[in-house]
Amino acid sequence: MLFIEDLWELLYLDHFQSQAQAFSDVVVEAISKSMSNSTCGSSELEICRDDSSALILKLIAIASILFGGIIGIAIPIIGKHSHFLKTDGSLFVSAKAFAAGVILATGFVHMLSAASEALSDPCLPEYPWKKFPFSGFFAMTASLLTLLLDFVGTQYYERKQGLNKASEEQVRVGSVDANPGHESGIMPIVEVKELNGSSGKVFGEEEHGGMHIVGMHAHAAHHRHNHPQGQDACDGLVSSRDHGHGHGHGHGHAHGSGHEHGHGHGESDVTDVESGLRHVVVSQILELGILSHSVIIGLSLGVSQSPCTIRPLIAALSFHQFFEGFALGGCISQAQFKTLSTTIMACFFAITTPAGIGIGTAISSFYNPNSPRALAAEGILDSLSAGILVYMALVDLIAADFLSKRMSCNFRLQVVSYCMLFLGAGLMSSLAVWA
Repeated sequence: MLFIEDLWELLYLDHFQSQAQAFSDVVVEAISKSMSNSTCGSSELEICRDDSSALILKLIAIASILFGGIIGIAIPIIGKHSHFLKTDGSLFVSAKAFAAGVILATGFVHMLSAASEALSDPCLPEYPWKKFPFSGFFAMTASLLTLLLDFVGTQYYERKQGLNKASEEQVRVGSVDANPGHESGIMPIVEVKELNGSSGKVFGEEEHGGMHIVGMHAHAAHHRHNHPQGQDACDGLVSSRDHGHGHGHGHGHAHGSGHEHGHGHGESDVTDVESGLRHVVVSQILELGILSHSVIIGLSLGVSQSPCTIRPLIAALSFHQFFEGFALGGCISQAQFKTLSTTIMACFFAITTPAGIGIGTAISSFYNPNSPRALAAEGILDSLSAGILVYMALVDLIAADFLSKRMSCNFRLQVVSYCMLFLGAGLMSSLAVWA
């Protein structure tokens, strides 16, 4: 019996080793097939192949997309000083809602679907690409990493600007001034936290002291209007604008100069800086997401030799580039960068897609977009771009504006903004029929 048991163990071990060897062979074969540059599935594209016509259309595409991008990003940047296109005007908010719809549709309808199509292509080996929904997984991963980058970037710029130090100084100065019998009428800043309830939490603060990215916007908007509720909050929004234009002289006499100026102006200065820092982070992450997929779509158009494919892409990408530029330009203008930084960011956005087309045209003679290697790379990059764009559109563009106090207090602006949001998303989605 012992001999049989030993023999059984040897046979079982040998079976296990053979299974492990077979599994490793399958993995190596799948990876080698995925990295192959062989042609697959290109017969349909050869029907409409015309190199000379494709080159002319590519030059037209470069000029059209470059022009659309420059105009789109320049309108909010140049027009922010004019009354008609100022960044806090209703027209700008509505146009930004339309652009947010365009970006959201780009992520969901164009980039994510293109990623799914590329990663489910029959040219790719069944293992591992057919065994797991990699497009959704990479998009989810990119969204979570963008959230992390959003949070870390906000913390970094807050520390860089010394907001924590400024807040401590305000609390210390307020406490010293308030101790000698409150004769000056100045309320300590630390007491403002107690006015929000027995819990002592500020508006938008989580249970353990943390604050969500969207909560930062709500917290800033809440303090700007001196903590009113309901209709009083909307009335306070209008009155604060009126007093802002009058520099607060009558405001101080009506409500007591000590408390109002100490709390209202000091708190609004801090929250304005917080809002500015958020716009800095949002604009940089949004540009990162836009540039990543601009390179991809530029290369895809550049390597194509089919006029049937390029012709509809010219109008679609020009439209897409214009409104993406408008959304990015709005974020840049709200961040109030220096002129040099604004120019660099605008130029990078405007030239990325045309540069991608140029690079794709240059390598089109030896680059095979139908190889398993190209399909896998394109699918992964499209998924990552989709995750970034969806996060930025929903959290930093749509939620930040549509959940603000200004939007909730203006019914007409709500209706127009929602209509523009759905119109932008619908029009960009409909372009998927041609592009």
